[in-house]
Amino acid sequence: MSKPYVVGIDIGGTNSVFGIVDARGTVIASGSIKTQKYNKVEDYVEDLTAELTKLLESENATDKIMGIGIGAPNGNYFSGTIEFAPNLPWRGVIPLAQMISDRMGIPAALTNDANAAAIGEMTYGAARGLKDFIMITLGTGVGSGIVINGQLVYGHDGFAGELGHTIVRRNNGRLCGCGRTGCLEAYTSATGVARTAREFLEIRKDDSLLRQIPIQDITSKDVYDAAVKGDKMAAEIFEYTGTILGEAFADFVAFSSPKAIILFGGLAKSGDLIMKPICEAMERNMLNIFKNKVKVMLSELKESDAAVLGASALGWEAK
Repeated sequence: MSKPYVVGIDIGGTNSVFGIVDARGTVIASGSIKTQKYNKVEDYVEDLTAELTKLLESENATDKIMGIGIGAPNGNYFSGTIEFAPNLPWRGVIPLAQMISDRMGIPAALTNDANAAAIGEMTYGAARGLKDFIMITLGTGVGSGIVINGQLVYGHDGFAGELGHTIVRRNNGRLCGCGRTGCLEAYTSATGVARTAREFLEIRKDDSLLRQIPIQDITSKDVYDAAVKGDKMAAEIFEYTGTILGEAFADFVAFSSPKAIILFGGLAKSGDLIMKPICEAMERNMLNIFKNKVKVMLSELKESDAAVLGASALGWEAK
């Protein structure tokens, strides 16, 4: 194999991480730059490709790269563009795959970050050998990558798989970052968990370790830490969150009958605190024909590598 490596680039709202990956899914070397620092995408691409070039030279891999895969919020696989991403500093439609490919002289492909995670899981992780599964990413938002018959579902326009924006509360729902109300993301993302904590603390009078933290500063990590210490309210916040996720999963199953739903992201690491209420609510709301058939699993990719691995898996097929 004349070109044994690919490059994966994961573009997040805060950081952009890139790495050189081999066919087994080993990240040979990686680096990162701050996404938010760049108001102009041209400056961002210039610095990103300069850093990447340095990394390739240090690993003696400059002419050994098959392709570049990019995972980005609101990334479109068909067009290689990022379109109207609310959490990135650049507005409008950005032809990012083309810009990076032109600078590097290597073919590049781009997709949204949750699709990249699904491809990574299928290529290197928990979904190896699975033909039907749904990847759910629980981070700042809630993303999804839907795989049916071994293929990622892109839809007619490249944007399929926005399960985080299915509406789970019709009346009086929380405002979501997308501008609508009641989205799954507004309740079950890391940000959603923090919002639930603030609501519980304001409405309820019972004691909680969370009362020791200024209410506007509470994060999902604080809720997790309190729950691990046996805090009753924190455990109930996880139960509330997991129940909403499980109810939504029962609906998702009715659509594509996946063999597994795989969870990825910080919140998924909460173990039984979130898995138990998810599985109970999912089975309780499941159509009979699907009961006890669908596994809820945790991603097998290391968080630090997963995003880069997922994106890199696209690199093998970049044209």
